[in-house]
Amino acid sequence: MTVKPLKKEIVSPATETIDRGQKLRIYSREGVASAWFVDPLRQSLEVLSLETGGVVQIEAHHGSVRVGARPFAAIELELRGLWS
Repeated sequence: MTVKPLKKEIVSPATETIDRGQKLRIYSREGVASAWFVDPLRQSLEVLSLETGGVVQIEAHHGSVRVGARPFAAIELELRGLWS
């Protein structure tokens, strides 16, 4: 099986339960190693690991900071650009 490195989801209040439950199980089953949840309303970025057979939050970032979020830690991302 080929490992797919990342899936990014923009959190919507209407679908958040599905995104965090059913979709994450499907991504994990299909070999996606990491997932990001971007929530513009809360100005947050959650980084999840799906490699362990479960879902584990490995990072959480908030506000307008610059971050190197896995699996792209070498590239700095300015979160303020996601909220505007």
